[in-house]
Amino acid sequence: MSYKEHSVTEILDILRRMQAGDGKRQIARATGIDRNTIRKYLQVAEECGLTVLSTHDELHEIALSVFRRVHLSGDHHRPNVGDDVLAPHKETINTWLHQEGLTLTKAHVKLTRIGVVVTYSTLYRFAVKHLSFGTKQSTVRMAESAPGDVAEVDFGRLGLVYDPSLGKKRVLYALVVTLIMSRHQYVFTTHRQTVDALIEGIEAAWDSFGGVTRRVVLDNMKAAVVKADRYEPIFNQIFFEYSEHRGFIIDPAPVRHPEAKATVERQVPYVRENFFKGEAFTNRDHAQEEADKWCRDVAGLRIHGTTRKRPLQTFLEEEKQHLKPLSGDRFDVPVWAEAKVHPDHHIRFGHALYSVPYPYLRKTVSVRGDSRLIRIYYDIQLIKTHPKMAKGKRSTDYNDYPSEKSAYAMRDCEYYIRKGGEYGPAQEQFMEALFAGDFPWARLREAQKLLRLAERYGAVRVEAAARRALSFGLINVHRVEAMIIKASDAASRPPAQLALLPARFERNASYFSHTTQNNKENSHEHNN
Repeated sequence: MSYKEHSVTEILDILRRMQAGDGKRQIARATGIDRNTIRKYLQVAEECGLTVLSTHDELHEIALSVFRRVHLSGDHHRPNVGDDVLAPHKETINTWLHQEGLTLTKAHVKLTRIGVVVTYSTLYRFAVKHLSFGTKQSTVRMAESAPGDVAEVDFGRLGLVYDPSLGKKRVLYALVVTLIMSRHQYVFTTHRQTVDALIEGIEAAWDSFGGVTRRVVLDNMKAAVVKADRYEPIFNQIFFEYSEHRGFIIDPAPVRHPEAKATVERQVPYVRENFFKGEAFTNRDHAQEEADKWCRDVAGLRIHGTTRKRPLQTFLEEEKQHLKPLSGDRFDVPVWAEAKVHPDHHIRFGHALYSVPYPYLRKTVSVRGDSRLIRIYYDIQLIKTHPKMAKGKRSTDYNDYPSEKSAYAMRDCEYYIRKGGEYGPAQEQFMEALFAGDFPWARLREAQKLLRLAERYGAVRVEAAARRALSFGLINVHRVEAMIIKASDAASRPPAQLALLPARFERNASYFSHTTQNNKENSHEHNN
């Protein structure tokens, strides 16, 4: 079997089915996952502490541990290339099986003759997956379900009904929820086929029934199933969370096989023809009021064509007491989205801002938001939780910033004073003088710049410049930097050399003798 890495959600689904009492074969049929893989997951889960009494939160932790141990530790099944080997012969195999009517065993023999060597089980999986082999015999008889075991759910188009919010007619849909054992049903009317409408409709059905079934079989609608696949459907994350909240298991119907949910498939036309057609509903609310009455008084009291019993009576007498109790608050429908962490350490979600720890800067994260909390995930790990904020507001945890940036964001002047003191006493005094005004946080950027000067020019030079600036009462970081640059330039120049000029006015030393001059003056006076 070719290797397939299953997600944490799929592993969690297996654990929940095991807790519900399903055997490995039953889980394999419902999920399309190989029994050997299921056996391995359950074995590892038991090693991680799985029991039938494990709580909801414990199941999540165990599923994550199983995923890590099996898929992140290199403990994989050895993949093979069965599909790659058989893919070039797909049309030949299809001709043998569907046109010539050969058995799969004979096709396996013919493949071996032409040099295509694969196991019979590999050929069988390939034929089932790519050639619809053996699908004609898959029929589900849901009427044999135990009381309270299964409900079938499907959307169906009813027609046009006036929508006051838009001022025009709009398509109205019916979400039909049918209990398989009793055939009792609930009809929820809506203008939308979204996951919110699906959950709202099923919640209304549980309220009407007074309990929850063990399983819900539904069509591969986009509101609940992201990827419709016979063997490996991918559930909408929100609907999967809702199934956990209410405690039922999702069983999607096979793609393009309505016979797998034939009960509700037949009920959609019945609702449209018997309830909606020929009526004049003023709006959706009016249609819902009449649908509640119709389910109770008309559909519930008719003699059902298959069971030959009245659905409402059968429900009250034989099925209602077997439903799981409806407990707890209504499910708070969340919104999932992806967001990129911006350079300011925040993401934008629902027109509000939420901080994210700085190691995830510029990474893409998954965000889950409900009416109360915003949860942020990266690579399936919860990394941050915030209270939900109104539009235009923000929730910032300053611990999400690096220490130097959190101080700025929090306007923490003491942090910069302490940081300056680490470089020298003059810088600490300079910081204190810098923040001495009435609005100290207005000079935070200058404080940041002074710290960067120490990183750029060295603490010794900045300390000397800060000491000189303080002596002149000059509290200006730009002037401190100018002093450092000027001092650096002066230190880099070579020492000046004194040049000797030629002696243009050189005289004899006797010229400066006062004795000779005085003798001349005395002689002149004597002669006179």
